[in-house]
Amino acid sequence: MEGKYMKNTESKIVVAVDESKESMHALSWCLSNLVSHNSGNTLVLLYVKPPPPVYTSFDAAGYVFSSDIISALEKYGSDLVNSVMTRAESVIRSSGTNINVEKITGSGEAKDVICSIVNKLGADTLVMGSHGYGFFKRALLGSVSDYCAKHVKCPVVIVKHTDDK
Repeated sequence: MEGKYMKNTESKIVVAVDESKESMHALSWCLSNLVSHNSGNTLVLLYVKPPPPVYTSFDAAGYVFSSDIISALEKYGSDLVNSVMTRAESVIRSSGTNINVEKITGSGEAKDVICSIVNKLGADTLVMGSHGYGFFKRALLGSVSDYCAKHVKCPVVIVKHTDDK
């Protein structure tokens, strides 16, 4: 079955995934609407870890960070990546889509890392979920999807998630 919007050519589609239900909804939408079910397309799952905090020997209160605490924080970050990727793989399996999947994990400011990796990969499409921030929160934080739409070289699909309330 042919995807609704893509031609039957090989393409590289990047889906930005994170802990949110919005990103999993965007992945699901992508599999239903952009991907041919038996094609040579490649789906790239991209997760961006927040930039690591800078540790000094002492924090502001004068406490020493032990290597155990730093290791625990790094392990938590790795566990989070594994959890998100496992959820994403489950969404792909349940879609019944036969597609090549690559997983990439970046670290840093999400908007910068996403744009950089998408452009380096020469992606054909970037798919992102919308977190649905209101006007004020978006004005203060900025929208990662808005930023990416302006700075990547390929089309960007922003999938809105509507809750049934």
